[in-house]
Amino acid sequence: MTEQEALESAAVRSITANSFDPNYWGVRPFRAPHHTASGVALVGGGSNPRPGEISLAHHGVLFLDELPELDRRVLEALREPLESGHIIISRAARQAHVPARVQLVAAMNPCPCGRHGDPRGQCTCTADQIHRYRSRISGPLMDRIDLCIEVPRINTVETQRPAETSTQVQIRVNAAWEIQQLRNDQPNSRLSSTELMRFAPLDANASDLLERACERLLLSERARQRVHRVARTIADLDGADSVGTQHLAEALSYRTPAQLPR
Repeated sequence: MTEQEALESAAVRSITANSFDPNYWGVRPFRAPHHTASGVALVGGGSNPRPGEISLAHHGVLFLDELPELDRRVLEALREPLESGHIIISRAARQAHVPARVQLVAAMNPCPCGRHGDPRGQCTCTADQIHRYRSRISGPLMDRIDLCIEVPRINTVETQRPAETSTQVQIRVNAAWEIQQLRNDQPNSRLSSTELMRFAPLDANASDLLERACERLLLSERARQRVHRVARTIADLDGADSVGTQHLAEALSYRTPAQLPR
């Protein structure tokens, strides 16, 4: 964390019941509330307004496991703070403005029984059950999730190709982060539409690819800009100065599985 980020995070946690532990100064928070968490617990509130989990994760990670099991209204309450980076808790007597700039990470099963698409397990769910399960995640909420990855069951019998170590990944991520700070003075995720055109211009081929993809995948303007930001980040991880069609194609591939209700 930068000093400013550490101060903001400590200020939020200092007004909670558990207060702030100085041992965690400068450490990015990781919050993983249970899927039965209420709206007040997740986004904040109460007669005497207090920050919720999304604010306690400010400048850190909010992990939501079993995403479709959360109450639909609770999930929808996340939409505005995920977009704006803050939340306003209004009550008759007072109003609280709380920061909530987080990296949302979520996980879910492919269906209620968890075996849909697994060649070694027979799924017991009907098509209607699968559709209802996936439909609990609304389109506007999915618009605010940049990467959607379907993870198959790992086959421990087959020989796995050697992958990058965590240290190697960390080196690439740190280098990309420094590039963004030097170029944008902020991470790519916070670039406005105007800043995107300035710091991540697309050539004719890439622009045409994005236009055709938006039309075919029925992407909203919000999703379009998020794909553009992800492509800029992929280019940074690749050490490229400009965003190419290969970077844009990879960013779009992370968007395709996001059409959950199917």
